[in-house]
Amino acid sequence: MPIKRAAKKPQPVTLVTGASSGIGAALAAVFAEHGHQVVITARRKEHLEDVASAIAAAGHKPPIVVAADLTARGGISRLATALEKRGLAPAYVINNAGYGLYGPAAELDLADQLAMIDLDCRTLTDLSLRFIDSMARHKGGILNVASIAGFLTGENMAVYFACKAYVVSLSQALHRELAPRGIRVSALCPGPVATGFFNRAGFGRGAFPSFMYKSADFVASAGYDGLMRGKPVIVPGAVNKAVILLDRLWPGSMQARHDAAKPAARTPT
Repeated sequence: MPIKRAAKKPQPVTLVTGASSGIGAALAAVFAEHGHQVVITARRKEHLEDVASAIAAAGHKPPIVVAADLTARGGISRLATALEKRGLAPAYVINNAGYGLYGPAAELDLADQLAMIDLDCRTLTDLSLRFIDSMARHKGGILNVASIAGFLTGENMAVYFACKAYVVSLSQALHRELAPRGIRVSALCPGPVATGFFNRAGFGRGAFPSFMYKSADFVASAGYDGLMRGKPVIVPGAVNKAVILLDRLWPGSMQARHDAAKPAARTPT
């Protein structure tokens, strides 16, 4: 009588989206530094391989590269299938993929704004909920990259700010809903980050005071620490916390900085 072999258990991994540069690459590095087997995904495979090589060169587990276009029809399902075929099960999902648009909502391309909602909100929601059973088994978590924009007025970035407000709200609700299943959920809300985002968006660094800028490494470390401590909202840096409070007391107080920036096309976050 043939002996049945037990099915091999899927390997728990930390999935990081938008990991080809900036905050996403920094988050992949900090999770790898703490011993996680990281899976990094984005559209640009060659950039992902550079990130993976840098993490491996630092003496950490080499990340697994899975190139995927999450904006394409069926892109998320193909990513999930690729993970399953490799015997990988997300214990942590780090939703960093997204982009921003600057300019009056009535003047920006409508299709591009709707696509931004799809990536920044719909895709993030899908990935937050798709692997719940796996995350519960491994007592893992979800880190959703939002922004202090989620707490501020959004003139000239109306849809982007609204998207980030959605991410903050969703994350806070899931933080409570999923806690009984042992799943941590946090919204990471950085202010300006020195990744080139604002230059590519047409802002220029002068869009915000220089003292507000933080490095991607600083933000990633704060995100990891806050998630592991079970914080529902993580705002790196005392200045950015003060900005949120200031805007609540005097709505629109940060808008003058935005007015100095010029409209721009899509740029990844």
